[in-house]
Amino acid sequence: MSTDATGQPHGADLRPLSARSVVLSLLLGTHPPELPVRDLVRAVSAFGVGGSTLRAALSRMAAAGDLVRTDAVYRLSDRLLDRQRRQDEALRPGTRAWDGDWEMVVITATGREPAERAELRARLTGLRLAELREGVWLRPANLTRPLPADLTRVAQLCAARPDGSPSLLAARLWPLDAWSATARDLLAGAAEARLPADRLTLFATAVRHLLADPVLPPALLPADWPGARLRAAYTRYRGEIALSIGA
Repeated sequence: MSTDATGQPHGADLRPLSARSVVLSLLLGTHPPELPVRDLVRAVSAFGVGGSTLRAALSRMAAAGDLVRTDAVYRLSDRLLDRQRRQDEALRPGTRAWDGDWEMVVITATGREPAERAELRARLTGLRLAELREGVWLRPANLTRPLPADLTRVAQLCAARPDGSPSLLAARLWPLDAWSATARDLLAGAAEARLPADRLTLFATAVRHLLADPVLPPALLPADWPGARLRAAYTRYRGEIALSIGA
């Protein structure tokens, strides 16, 4: 695996995990997303987080609305349940046979505030659409999820079949080579990492990377696309974590 001057895989943003990040990583991968304090203490100790540090982090997270406490059990708040749903969908995206059609979303609303525009961009990106030019978003119509009906308040939704090569268009819309290279680095890192904290950091990065996978039809992907392999590696790791905490 190629690394940079700090020893990190090229293209992978491997940020050290705080106590908060360790707790969230564990709960986001647990179904249902709740654990007693005693199990959290045991689980986080493997990642170098002590009991007093954990309890301080849990108090701050509950005050911030990240967690809800019932007796001695902490669970994800409703806000973070949506994040878990998106993470689960990233691991098991629903697809269908592609007939050549594309989804297109053309923004029609005007006069929106910057925050509203940023929120809409984030939402469209989360739907795995890409911006062809300002206000025009599209992707191949190979996902089983429909576009949300409420988008019609700000956009025109339609089906399209662009002229020219769909593969070239996909390569223009998404940085496929860069995504693939980072995924391969993460897979190599997963094979080499041994320390629990290193593995958790690496797979937390892998989840973020999978959220950016465009999930294109196979015909539009570069050869040896590593998306399925990265999903399988994370699924195995999540199983290891579940066994270690008895979830």
